[in-house]
Amino acid sequence: MAEHLLLVEQQGDWKPGFPRLPVVTARDYLAGGELASKRDLRVINLCRSYRYLSVGYYCSLLAEARGHKVIPSVRTIQELSSRELYSLATEELDGLVQRLLGRRKTSALAPTAYELTICFGQCDVKELQPLAREIFETFRCPILRVEFRRQGTWRIGAIKALPLAAVTADGEGPLFAALEGYLSQRWRQPRARLSYRYDLAVLHDPAEELPPSDGKALQRFVKAGKSLGVNVELIQRKDYSRLAEYDALFIRETTRIGHHTFRFAKKADSEGMVVIDDPDSILRCTNKVYLAELLAAHRIPRPKTLVLRKENLMEAEQQIGYPIVLKIPEGSFSRGVFRAEDRAGLTRIAGKLFKESDLILAQEYLYTPFDWRIGILGRQPFYACKYLMSGDHWQIVKHESDGRHEQGGFETLPVEAVPPAVMKTALKAADLIGDGLYGVDLKETPAGPVVIEVNDNPSLDAGVEDLVLGDQLYARLIGEFVARLDRRRSGKR
Repeated sequence: MAEHLLLVEQQGDWKPGFPRLPVVTARDYLAGGELASKRDLRVINLCRSYRYLSVGYYCSLLAEARGHKVIPSVRTIQELSSRELYSLATEELDGLVQRLLGRRKTSALAPTAYELTICFGQCDVKELQPLAREIFETFRCPILRVEFRRQGTWRIGAIKALPLAAVTADGEGPLFAALEGYLSQRWRQPRARLSYRYDLAVLHDPAEELPPSDGKALQRFVKAGKSLGVNVELIQRKDYSRLAEYDALFIRETTRIGHHTFRFAKKADSEGMVVIDDPDSILRCTNKVYLAELLAAHRIPRPKTLVLRKENLMEAEQQIGYPIVLKIPEGSFSRGVFRAEDRAGLTRIAGKLFKESDLILAQEYLYTPFDWRIGILGRQPFYACKYLMSGDHWQIVKHESDGRHEQGGFETLPVEAVPPAVMKTALKAADLIGDGLYGVDLKETPAGPVVIEVNDNPSLDAGVEDLVLGDQLYARLIGEFVARLDRRRSGKR
C-alpha cells in the first residue's frame, strides 16, 4: 500500500484542528535523509507557492527525482504558470463548460463571469461535478480556482493554483472530505492521444548563436527524411499555430523552461505527436538540481555535489572544499556555471545566484583535459565525442563579458572505442531520463567515470558529431521517428 505524505511550507500552515495526517515541512523534505530514500511514496505538495524556482517548485521537482508520485507535478506547475500553456488544454474542456453552464437561465442581467473552487477534483456545485473532475484530471493540483467567462458562450477564462491558507473555515470540511477521497484512490496517469501522419517538423532559430544543430546538419536531416519517406520541414517560433499539421516534432533549438521551446513540446505532446525533446525530458534535464538528486537516488557516480540554500551555504566549504563549482539550476553551453576559489568568491557568486533561484548547486571541481559526450538515442549508443577544454580555461566553452565565446576542440570516435565503464555509466544515466535523444557528459577520474550532466538537446553538428557515422547519423535519427510512428500506427490497429 502506498504511503502518503503532505508537504507544507511552515508547520503552522497545518492548523491544530486539521485531520491527523503525515505532514512534514518543505525544509525537512528538501533536506533528504530517510524521506528521500523512501519508495512508493505519494506526495501532496501544499506549499504556499509553486512559483518557478520557489521552495514549492523544488519540492515537486525533487519528489519526481526521488521516484515519488507527487501532485502537482512540475509539468502541471509549468502549465498553470502561463495562460499560453494551460489554454492548450482548456480548449478541449470548453465544450463541457458550455454544456453545463449554458443550461442555467440567462437574461440581459445574467452574470458574465463565474468562479469555482475545486479541491482534489471535487466542488460544491453538484451539476458542475463532472467538469470539476475533468479539470482536475487535466491539471492535478490540490486546490484550484477556475474562472469561467461568458462571451457568447461560456469558456474557461483563468485557472489558478490556490494555497492551503486560501481555504476559508467553511471550506475546510469539503476540502478534507475531498482529500480523504483522493487518498483512497489509485494513482492514475493522464490519458494520451495518438496521431498517425508522417510529416516531421524541426524547430530551429536561424539567429541562435550556439544552436544544437548548424545549418548544414539541418539540411542533412531534410535529405535523410526524403530517403526514408518522411517530409522534414524546418519551422520557427512563428509557426506555432501550424504545429498540429505535423505528426512529429524534433526540437533543434536550445530548450528552456518558460520558453517557447517548452510550449512547442507541450503542444506537440498534447496533440499525440512523436516528440524529441519531449516535455518530461526538458523538465528533467534543464534543471541541474533535479538531475543531481536523480543521479544520487540511483547511485550514479558523479562529482561530490550539494544542493544549497542560503541557510546551508557554508556546507559547501566544509564538505567539498575549494575550488567549488557553483551552478544555476538552468544553463547550457557552460552558461550559468562559476568557480569559487575561496570564501569571498563563494559568498559573492552564491549571493548573485540566489537572486534567481531558491536552490543552487555546488559541485566538486574536477579538472580533466576533455569531457566525454556520449549520445544516446532510444536507450542505445548513438555517437561519442571528446570535447576538449577551451585554451587556458577550465570549461569547454569560455564566455567573455562582451558576449563573445571560445570553444575547445573535439575528437569523434566510434562508440565501440568508448571505455566500457564510460559507456555503461552513460547508458544508466540516460535511462533515468527517458527514451529520447540525450547527450551524457562524463569525466574520467582515477576512481572511474562520473556524470557531469545529461543534456536533453545535445549538439548534432555537421563535421563534428557526424564524423564517424556520416549520413547514417541523420538517417538513424529520422529512422527513430519512423519506428515510433509505425509502432503507434500498429497499436491503433
